[in-house]
Amino acid sequence: MLMSFFTLFKSSTPKNFSEFLFEIKFIYYGLKSNISDATIGKYYNRISLFKQTSKVCVLTGGNRGIGLQILKKLLQCEMTVILGVRNIDAAKKSVESSIDNSLLMNRVIYEKCDTSDMNSVREFASRVQERCKNISLLINNAGIMGIPYVRTKDNFESQMAINYLGHFLLTHLLMPQLIAAGNDSNVNSRIINVSSCAHFAGKINYDDFNCEKYYHMGEAYADSKLAQMMFTRYSEKICKEKGWKVSSFAPHPGVVDTEIFQNSVIGSFKLIRRIFMKTPEQGARSIIYAAISTELEKKGGIYITNCRPTTASKIARNDVNCKKFFEFSCEILKIKEFGIK
Repeated sequence: MLMSFFTLFKSSTPKNFSEFLFEIKFIYYGLKSNISDATIGKYYNRISLFKQTSKVCVLTGGNRGIGLQILKKLLQCEMTVILGVRNIDAAKKSVESSIDNSLLMNRVIYEKCDTSDMNSVREFASRVQERCKNISLLINNAGIMGIPYVRTKDNFESQMAINYLGHFLLTHLLMPQLIAAGNDSNVNSRIINVSSCAHFAGKINYDDFNCEKYYHMGEAYADSKLAQMMFTRYSEKICKEKGWKVSSFAPHPGVVDTEIFQNSVIGSFKLIRRIFMKTPEQGARSIIYAAISTELEKKGGIYITNCRPTTASKIARNDVNCKKFFEFSCEILKIKEFGIK
């Protein structure tokens, strides 16, 4: 009886005790994040912006929610931003109606990129490479949460594809430009994988990676966020081993009141969201901290919350696990050598 009343997502009631326990765990990590935001966040969730006129940033999903606030702060730093979006016209309308022309100054370049479609990612990367020899910053921000089961064109489960696989491929393809920017500068280029406290509830199921046998929308989201965290740790290791001046970070924005919660039960309670969740601007701060803070120079491979390095899950800190999953990701995306064409 309890399980029928207890659910995270509007269209999904826990079918068994295992799902019930997962949702308890999911809520626990969310509440823990809320408490951190309300206590530690009051003192540490701050960022100082400074001019970085010569830098180019590639940002996915930067036309709404947290992404729009990330874009605004990058423009305040006077960076040029290449925005990878699914719908260019809709993105332009959203950005131009939300950000003052004095900030835009023709420094936003719109390109089509759908991270659920690996072909779209390859085409986007190719256009970016034609425009730029050097990329100082790659922010893998585009994401979804809690949707019904969908398979992509490439036959991947959609949350894993959009949140992780598309960004893994994009990072691989743009690595030469990131390396070039690091070599031409006295600071490392940076890869930012926008993470979540949900990664603590995630697992990697190699036997049913595309959720053909079993699917729970919350678990699929948590798994994709764990995948990002493991990628962050292992890509940092690879860059150091190869001598590439590129660092990776996985910032958690906090529990933020955005459209990503539209399929969750709490999405129906506007007042609760306003009281207990961060605003998109507050959520963007940890991402920008990871992107530009001089405190983090050469300290990559870490998880960040409220503009502070913190500890990732035990699974995500296990180098054997991270290596195995990294190699698996390369295999299913047909990447022979990561970062090398």
